[in-house]
Amino acid sequence: MRFIGGKSNLLTEIGKVVSNYTDNVHSVIDIFSGSGAVSAYFKNNQYNVIGNDIMYFSYVLSRGTTALDKAPTFEKLGINNPIEYLNNLHIEDTDIDISECFIYQQYSPHDENNRMYFQNENAIKIDIIRITIERWKEQNLINEEEYFYLLAVLISAVPYVSNITGVYGAYLKHWDNRTYHELTLKKPNLISHGGKAIFFNENCDKLLPNIAGDLLYADPPYNSRQYLPNYHVLETIALYDYPQIHGITGMRDYKNQRSEFCTVRGVEAAFRRMIENAKVRYIMISYNNEGLLSTQQLTAICKEYAVKNSFQLYEIDYRRYNNVGTTPGGVTEQIYFFQK
Repeated sequence: MRFIGGKSNLLTEIGKVVSNYTDNVHSVIDIFSGSGAVSAYFKNNQYNVIGNDIMYFSYVLSRGTTALDKAPTFEKLGINNPIEYLNNLHIEDTDIDISECFIYQQYSPHDENNRMYFQNENAIKIDIIRITIERWKEQNLINEEEYFYLLAVLISAVPYVSNITGVYGAYLKHWDNRTYHELTLKKPNLISHGGKAIFFNENCDKLLPNIAGDLLYADPPYNSRQYLPNYHVLETIALYDYPQIHGITGMRDYKNQRSEFCTVRGVEAAFRRMIENAKVRYIMISYNNEGLLSTQQLTAICKEYAVKNSFQLYEIDYRRYNNVGTTPGGVTEQIYFFQK
């Protein structure tokens, strides 16, 4: 999944830093797990992982993939291949009424609705798959692992038919070629011989005092753009809570998911709380030179909490993903590392 600030292209660099300086690190806290790429990398390299994200759809992605060592069996469901079953499901095969289909009603164009996030057929398919998964859970036909596995498969498939440039802050005014493809669920690749991984869906200020590990990896927001508005459609599909929405894009309320890392007034205090609350020996922070905190400011904060001479700053030229596919000149990805 394409993700703002995603670290898929930096995993090798992150791994080098850890291996060079932390021979005794066995567990990693990935406190802003986002797409889950870093958590999966650490698990695959035999570290035990505690992951977290305040966005529910992010939690679903990791809870239904990286947290699992093998695919669920779906013994109670009585369907040999649930993914194939859901791929071949049509609304006429169900008793689902079109009025129940929230994504179709709100995010595809018909009647008086003009939002163009999905072609009608794909919107309905998202709805009937999501409703079916929820019904299976309510009827105790699937357990928790099976539930999150199927939700993660659905969330992972949605961007491939979405009429967007990369995020859901806006939809295109013409149909992109990808939207004509049929929504197709695919079996995920699970990590069967790695470390152990568990995930939380919490505010980092509440979670950090209650967990412990050897290393904290933190990839907080860099600028004033809150994350939820860019992924609100995925959040709604994951929750499927029929929210009150507003505006041209059908935005859901996100007041409880705002981050102080995205505010000029709150960002320094947010970093300090995170470092102080972290029950770890080492801290690694991903940031960049365009962040709300300058390199000098964040360096000073890290050094204040660091064991003497343990602080290291790594700067990597990095072709950052953005909506138009170009990279502004001078953007540098940064890794701040120190022993607390």
